[in-house]
Amino acid sequence: MREYLFTKLTGAGNDFILFDKKLNDEVDLTPGNIRKVCDRRYGIGADGVLLISDGETHDFIMEYFNADGSAGSLCGNGARCIIKYAADSGRVKNNKTKFICGTSEYSGEILDTEIIKFYLNPPGSFKFNFEINAGNQIINTNFVDTGSPHAVIKIEDVLKESETPNSKYSNITEFPVFDIGREIRYANDFAPAGTNVNFIKIENQKIQIRTYERGVENETLACGTGSVAAALISHFTDSLNPPIELITKGGEVLTVDFKLVNETVSNVSLTGPAKSVFSGKIFI
Repeated sequence: MREYLFTKLTGAGNDFILFDKKLNDEVDLTPGNIRKVCDRRYGIGADGVLLISDGETHDFIMEYFNADGSAGSLCGNGARCIIKYAADSGRVKNNKTKFICGTSEYSGEILDTEIIKFYLNPPGSFKFNFEINAGNQIINTNFVDTGSPHAVIKIEDVLKESETPNSKYSNITEFPVFDIGREIRYANDFAPAGTNVNFIKIENQKIQIRTYERGVENETLACGTGSVAAALISHFTDSLNPPIELITKGGEVLTVDFKLVNETVSNVSLTGPAKSVFSGKIFI
């Protein structure tokens, strides 16, 4: 058993446990250990684990792991949280940073003490208005990869289990995110890796969003790459223009901005709150 120092951070309610390799020489992040520390009853509790180390050509290197112990793809709120920590730990100069995650370079900016902007790479694999079978019905769906795969569904396109024929959802707070989200996450349409699933409602040029996250295998209070996916899809399907505000399950606001030239998306960014909650030590 070894002692590890950690910091707990949250990005709009999407929470993470961060281990700094500067403070922990050898972090034994086996899938089992990740599941233990992310457990909300027997561990620290989080949606995922962040690992930060110093880079030779960049300010730092980011690694991300899902709460179920699997290696994660890009995590937007996790990136904003690790930028916050990098600034607090002296790795960021002049409020701007470049870092490595996986095999890609990313950048970010500290706009205020707890307001962080993260620049994503251009999205890929757009797919619009296709049908999937879930919840004993055919549901109109959109898809985009924003560094992580995301299905985006309007709640008004989903039928309620109701005695009233063709009754549809209008209130996002009552939408059965877990049940339908879990089914779509594992649908053959997205095999073999699966997908994250975002349910949205557009009102007054803003998007209300709830997300079932792959790797957490549950709904989270916010999802960064999911918010970016929802904003991009809504631009093409509902003519929402950037910057686009999204209201998360936790009630906080994330802002997605981007440019569009000749139908090509670029300069994608995600801005919102990122906070250090507490630091401590845990024995693994």
